Amino acid sequence: MKELLMVENLQKFFTTSRGVVKAVHRVSFAIYPGETFGLVGESGSGKSTVAYMVMGMYRPTAGRILFKGQDITMPHTRRPLALKKDLQIVFQDPGSSLNPRRSIGEILELPLRVHRLVDTRRIRERIEELLSIVELPPEYAEKYPRALGGGEKQMVAIARALSTEPSLLVLDEPTSALDVSIQAKIISTLVRIQRERNLGYLFITHDLSLMRNIAHRVAIMYLGRIMELASARVFFEKPLHPYTKMLLSSIPVVSEEEEKLKPARVFSTGEIPSPIDLPPGCVFHPRCPEVREVCREREPEMVEVEPGHLVRCHAVSSGS
Repeated sequence: MKELLMVENLQKFFTTSRGVVKAVHRVSFAIYPGETFGLVGESGSGKSTVAYMVMGMYRPTAGRILFKGQDITMPHTRRPLALKKDLQIVFQDPGSSLNPRRSIGEILELPLRVHRLVDTRRIRERIEELLSIVELPPEYAEKYPRALGGGEKQMVAIARALSTEPSLLVLDEPTSALDVSIQAKIISTLVRIQRERNLGYLFITHDLSLMRNIAHRVAIMYLGRIMELASARVFFEKPLHPYTKMLLSSIPVVSEEEEKLKPARVFSTGEIPSPIDLPPGCVFHPRCPEVREVCREREPEMVEVEPGHLVRCHAVSSGS
């Protein structure tokens, strides 16, 4: 199957008064039609920066981004409307991404007019179709964002992203600001929409347990680097990187059966290094319980330990 999105050795450095922040370093992955690719990491890992480079909001320091085989790495000119139409994003906080001065109908109407997607006489009908897709009644078109709950606002944001009939949605922590019951509704809607439209999802999150239920493949980031990438099943059943094991072992569970599926508890030591002053070698070595001398001296490369399962770790690549 042909890749929908291909990211190759992507890097993003920010220059600050204190030094250079290496926010993203040599990140590579692909997303296929109908696939949910989960990019997971703690705050500051660089996952949202990757998303913003894919969307063209940040210009990469190095690397390439290919969408449907076309190089869309941030050019010197604006991205064409056709590309913006095919690549949409849903942000974490819909309250700040929806114009409070416009009705829901007006919010959904704008991309339809900008991209000239429907005849003017059919705009109202199309707005009602979009609301129906996210299971909101047609009368919501007359409401304003202030009258909606957090989950309803996010449904509107999803409807707006779908209005241009994209091939890929970037979902930047779309459920993290919502109650658990509302999260389940959003996820169920996203899964249904993906199945119906064969959409690709780049799903950015810090919630590993969420990835078990929605992602086809998962990559975990730490200080700008992907440390492990695998299918969701392998990622949760056979984690190899000490950082992955550490995070998975700390996920809360409610039954003994779930507890048995978790890796043995892994405890880290030390503090997360500053992204301005990264340690030599592996960036995880100051916290790693399996650290060895080579980890302090040389940065590990990504190694494919089995088809589709890649790990950045000296202990794993050396087979010991």
